[in-house]
Amino acid sequence: MTADLRPIIDEIANRADDFLEGSPDRAHARAGIEEVITMDYPALDPLDRATVVAGVMAVLNDEDFFGIEFVGDPFADDDSADEE
Repeated sequence: MTADLRPIIDEIANRADDFLEGSPDRAHARAGIEEVITMDYPALDPLDRATVVAGVMAVLNDEDFFGIEFVGDPFADDDSADEE
């Protein structure tokens, strides 16, 4: 990561509660981050934009911003194979 992008990543991550309020998932959050970059940092080239998005998403994941996501049905019986 380019060292001069760290302040941008930190600034956007610190503001995430405001502009991502109600974002249901990571895809919406990524789109919101890209929108902030477009509005606030239009001079960033595509590679730097991708680096900032990845950096902000990493910070948000580390802070458990998205909470816990379950895959599958946590209440499903694991004994379905025994019923055959």
